[in-house]
Amino acid sequence: MDFRPTESQELIAQTVRDFAEKHIRPNLMDWDESQRFPIEIFKKLGELGLMGVLVPEKYHGAGLSYFEYVTAIQELARVCGSVGLSMAAHNSLCTGHIMTFGNEEQKEKYLPKLATAEWIGAWGLTEANTGSDALRMRVVAKQDGDHWILNGAKNWITHGISGDVAVVLARTGELLDSRGISAFVVDRGTPGFKAGKKENKLGMRASETAEMIFEDCRIHKSQLLGNVGDGFIQAMKVLDGGRISIAALSLGIAKGAFDASVKYSQEREQFGQPISNFQAISFKLADMATQIEAAELLTMQAADLKIRGEKMTKQSAFAKYYASEVAVRCSTEAVQIFGGYGYTKDFPVEKFYRDSKLCTIGEGTSEIQKLVIARDILKA
Repeated sequence: MDFRPTESQELIAQTVRDFAEKHIRPNLMDWDESQRFPIEIFKKLGELGLMGVLVPEKYHGAGLSYFEYVTAIQELARVCGSVGLSMAAHNSLCTGHIMTFGNEEQKEKYLPKLATAEWIGAWGLTEANTGSDALRMRVVAKQDGDHWILNGAKNWITHGISGDVAVVLARTGELLDSRGISAFVVDRGTPGFKAGKKENKLGMRASETAEMIFEDCRIHKSQLLGNVGDGFIQAMKVLDGGRISIAALSLGIAKGAFDASVKYSQEREQFGQPISNFQAISFKLADMATQIEAAELLTMQAADLKIRGEKMTKQSAFAKYYASEVAVRCSTEAVQIFGGYGYTKDFPVEKFYRDSKLCTIGEGTSEIQKLVIARDILKA
């Protein structure tokens, strides 16, 4: 496999790099401190085509591949994990779900507005008591003639307050039945659909995470994605692609921490010489570089399989598991290299340190990734 960057990838990387330096870096700590979701940044990303990277041009998207998508997420996360996370969630979860499983009418209605960031998307699977154990979800949808009535709450939802439209997974059958869950598209402003508590997080603080609450929320049957009972299977397929997104996000954070560490180690002097001259520091950098390289190869392998339409459940789990753990290790080592300064908000690595941890939790914890991998390699 040839993973050398294409001309398109290089153009995307430079475009995003320039955008991040101009529009994100000067403000990222203010957003982080205040936990403000900078929606204006995502509108600008929409103008660049980065909120519909994978959406076909006929729906006003960029019509690019997973390679360009992975590249864009990395470059955003290299500067700010929060922006990278929100861009990824919008693209791979809400937009991706509609693009993959919506009918033509639904695609024409939603994709152009999502791809241009006229609308921000949310995706609701997780609940307070059902994270990885999604088959026990309590949000229910009951049919009433030509409508469905939703009741319950979703938690830990990216853009749960600011999202203009949400794909929501709800139970339409029996508990623990994988064919008892269906997916619906719900527009903000629909009576009975409201935002709840916003989470006060350790990291990724500028990426909005909140409850979505449904109280006798009535939606027309035309808002059903696919067939009744298809929702869980759809969600698992969406998460396969979403894991590649989190792997790319993790890579960006790891690379950002590494870049800062290399620069600092060459500038910081102790005992009359740059600390990069000391084996204790240079070996840390060598380990970081090696792990980043391995994580990138796993991520690109999964993206390649996704592009070719081949099964990549195990490979996306490989990538997500390893890259997210690398992000934590690299950001931890970065703080160590910076020493006391790494523990302050005047330098960038403490934010990489805080942001990285979510990568091992969101869209399936590291333990769940190991479960996915183990099941695949041990199946008969």
